[in-house]
Amino acid sequence: LHQVPDPGVDGPRPVTGPRGSLIPEVTAGATTALVGFTSSFAVVLTGLAAVGASPGQAASGLVALCLVVGLSTLVLSLWRRAPITVAWSTPGAAVLGGASAVVGSFSEAIGAFLLCAGLLMLTGLWPWLGRLAASIPPGIAQAMLAGVLFPLCLQAVLGSASNPAAVLPVVLVWVLLMRWAPRWAVPGAFAAAAVVIAIALARDGGGPEAAALLPALEFTLPSWSLSAAVGIALPLYVVTMASQNVPGVAVLRSFGFEAPWKGSLLVTGVGSALAAPLGGHAINLAAISAALAAGDESGVERTRRWRSAVWAGGFYLVLAACAGAVVALAIVAPAGLLAAVAGLALFGTLGSAVQGAWERHEERTAVVATFLVAASGVSIAGISAAFWALVVGLVLRWAFARRGTPSTG
Repeated sequence: LHQVPDPGVDGPRPVTGPRGSLIPEVTAGATTALVGFTSSFAVVLTGLAAVGASPGQAASGLVALCLVVGLSTLVLSLWRRAPITVAWSTPGAAVLGGASAVVGSFSEAIGAFLLCAGLLMLTGLWPWLGRLAASIPPGIAQAMLAGVLFPLCLQAVLGSASNPAAVLPVVLVWVLLMRWAPRWAVPGAFAAAAVVIAIALARDGGGPEAAALLPALEFTLPSWSLSAAVGIALPLYVVTMASQNVPGVAVLRSFGFEAPWKGSLLVTGVGSALAAPLGGHAINLAAISAALAAGDESGVERTRRWRSAVWAGGFYLVLAACAGAVVALAIVAPAGLLAAVAGLALFGTLGSAVQGAWERHEERTAVVATFLVAASGVSIAGISAAFWALVVGLVLRWAFARRGTPSTG
């Protein structure tokens, strides 16, 4: 549903009165950006580190992602006058966390990021590729994602056992906020982690140098390998489409807005390609966080919610300046703390993936096999477990369908 801007959107006349107040728009935009950033940046850093990024390259990737997310959100929301927001691929970052065995260097991961960006753009240009991606059974795709997320979510448990003094306070804050303010549970856990880091620095002395706190971009020349293309690029593309872009369109539609499929994929594909040599893995339409700007709970008049998305894009550009400091603090964090925060951030995604995977009773055995292969983390022929999980799941599903019996064992 194309949004028609109200008179005075582009004019110099100031907006006054309770219905025209800027405060709800700014608040909704700031909330969208802050929740999106703080709830998943730890997952991004963990994933980039797993595929060989140095601290400087990881910081560059986070800065680049903030920049292209902000710019893409501005382009789409201003173009369509609709609350279309963009985010980085959190499930995609989780895929990176399980792909450490398939890359010989970070440059190979960069090549895989560029390939994924190209696939996103091709999906916008040629609808048949989108139909091909959509033809992967949702249960198999969700089981693969759940298997990738499972070891990462376990880090919250393992960290609590290995370093309880640092991790348990963060978990406690997360639990309390999940009970009373779920939207702020993961940002609150990040804030608690920051307090833990500050206490550790005060006790032990030292800390990051001032230069490390500044944002910086590092260019990495891409290289290409079959293992990275199959083990990183394809799973990254599949989960970005199945867990982000398709749900993102559905979320906006549920609030009466329409995201342009072709335009959104082209914009996010180009943004992903620009971010890739700087360390960013992929961006996409926001799914869960999209409701923060587009939903009724934002408190913004419906015809003006696109402005909240504009503010969100602007705030992401501001957050890019903070990314260097975030990475510098993460480096000096107590052992297991950052991984635990990343695990807590993925709890909701894991729950949704498990629920989606187990919906169809007749696919149960294929789904379980897909989950186990993905969770195993095994690398065969230099190709990651995520790819083999899809292969095993699709083969078993086909085999049971050929027999005409439910795949329930």
